Amino acid sequence: MTTEPDRQAVGSLRAVAIDAPDIDRLATFYEQLAGWRRRPTGDDDDDWITLVTDDGWQIGLQQAVDHVPPDWPGQDRPQQAHLDFQVSDIDAAADHAQQLGASLLQRNERWHTLADPAGHPFCLCLKADEPQTALAGVMLDCPDAKELSHFYAGLLGKAVTYEGDGIAMIDEQGAQPVLFQQVEQYAAPRWPDPAYPQQIHLDVQVQDVDAAERAALAIGATRLDGAGPDWRVYADPAGHPFCLVWAA
Repeated sequence: MTTEPDRQAVGSLRAVAIDAPDIDRLATFYEQLAGWRRRPTGDDDDDWITLVTDDGWQIGLQQAVDHVPPDWPGQDRPQQAHLDFQVSDIDAAADHAQQLGASLLQRNERWHTLADPAGHPFCLCLKADEPQTALAGVMLDCPDAKELSHFYAGLLGKAVTYEGDGIAMIDEQGAQPVLFQQVEQYAAPRWPDPAYPQQIHLDVQVQDVDAAERAALAIGATRLDGAGPDWRVYADPAGHPFCLVWAA
């Protein structure tokens, strides 16, 4: 099914940000796994690395010395989100990922689940006609996939393109889709509480942050106690932190 977003977009997806205790190591892993490239940054930016893909994704790696990795599939430290990759041969891709430092978590007929060197789960999904390892989308865990998909449809101005049993998606493959996976006993992060840390968050680019904040709050976001010269922190209805960012 396809539905149009209920409101004008609050902003656009700028980056998927991943916490890690060693961002250089994690950047090297994804460079070698998927051919991502580092975008040059200032010499004083030691706590952030931006990786870019050929099809326009930006992945931010954020230094987090107190990073607590998820323990998938356990619920003591559950994953909050994960990346899905498309590959033509999941067995060969999984072997390659393990040679680069990933850990195999589970094998399935059409996808394998692994953890990157920082402990974040990711999936290698079979797509026979995909010649390279390509990022298919980012998947957010949540207690209600339909509810969260409609929130992000309004936030990012993307249509809800799929709603199924416990899963939903906004936008299409190839257009930086965000997917939503309903899980039992969902445990939300409680940013900035280190006992319940965030693992992954989205950065949303806006023009007028005050107007964007009003619009985000109106569709169900919550303001959190965090801000900088060009960013403010919020939580979505499932408790995932996200940032509104703008050009300072």
